[in-house]
Amino acid sequence: MGRTWGIVSALALAATLTACGSSQKTVDAQAAPSGSASGNAGALIGVTMPTKSSERWIHDGDNVKTQLEKLGYKVDLQYAENDIPTQANQIENQITKGAKLLIVASIDGTALTSQLQQAADNKIPVIAYDRLIRNSPNVDYYATFDNFKVGVQQATSLMKGLEAKKPPYNVELFGGSPDDNNATFFWNGAMSVLEPKIKDGTIKVKSGQTDFKTAAILRWDPATAQKRMEDILTKTYTGGEKVDGVLSPYDGLSIGILSALKSNGYGTSGQPYPIVTGQDAELASVKSIVAGEQYSTIFKDTRKLAETTVKMADAVLKGGKPEVNNTKDYDNGNKVVPSYLLDPVIVDKSNYEQVIIGGNYYTADQLK
Repeated sequence: MGRTWGIVSALALAATLTACGSSQKTVDAQAAPSGSASGNAGALIGVTMPTKSSERWIHDGDNVKTQLEKLGYKVDLQYAENDIPTQANQIENQITKGAKLLIVASIDGTALTSQLQQAADNKIPVIAYDRLIRNSPNVDYYATFDNFKVGVQQATSLMKGLEAKKPPYNVELFGGSPDDNNATFFWNGAMSVLEPKIKDGTIKVKSGQTDFKTAAILRWDPATAQKRMEDILTKTYTGGEKVDGVLSPYDGLSIGILSALKSNGYGTSGQPYPIVTGQDAELASVKSIVAGEQYSTIFKDTRKLAETTVKMADAVLKGGKPEVNNTKDYDNGNKVVPSYLLDPVIVDKSNYEQVIIGGNYYTADQLK
């Protein structure tokens, strides 16, 4: 998610990481001549993405491949359909094929240790894409968004949407996939905003499910989220109480949650949908926001993330050092991985035209 997943430069905010104590110092890329002595001009680059079942990963893969090919590199792009052994085999095959660099968006950030060791043995650098690969010294760089800030923004938009209602607010919490390092960043960011509201009684979590382990949705699966929401409604909201808001960390989960709510009578003039958050600005969810169903999403422009990653790969293959802006926060359990973090943007009905359509991410016709 987890589940996936850059931003339009005209709308970009300066990378702000104070919420998680991040370094603000940017390490400048070292200039290196094109087609350096390493002989990597036109080299094969292996790119592995988690799945095609999520719209965002399709965009990520296509954007990375296209931009690498524009620089003259050959690209082996693979999708593993959320099967860990498949992804491991794909990486091994890319090494065998002679890849000079690997870009990996992992399914399980702890499951690729032996493959990364094989890459290191063959002097193949590795860039973790959007999801940090854990428990390995053989991760050279990491390109992602400020994921703690994503969670802060989700909770902030949830509270903004709830302002139209009268407190205390009945809110239910959903987390991402526990095997995705990003999911805990999203959760911790959101809870930094919500926990004080829970403690002072402004928010009530009627289900009592306030810990990440209980709220987490494995593999960011929408059907699992829908079933969990249905169970909460059936077991907790039996005396006429209504759900006022749902913290959802990903658009795919949001669609499942909204389906469960609709099946339980929400989505009418007499019983409108709760405030439901999301992430990734997937087409179905932006349409849902326009229709007044999902309240908000977090826009993470994968074109910019791809651009950042491609610049990293190009610098490494030309013998230079890529630009990073965080060298403190992304400890994978074995090392702190030098990272470049991009800024996310809250999108709701008030600004989707400016951010999404104005940024040429989707056209007005696509959102009809």
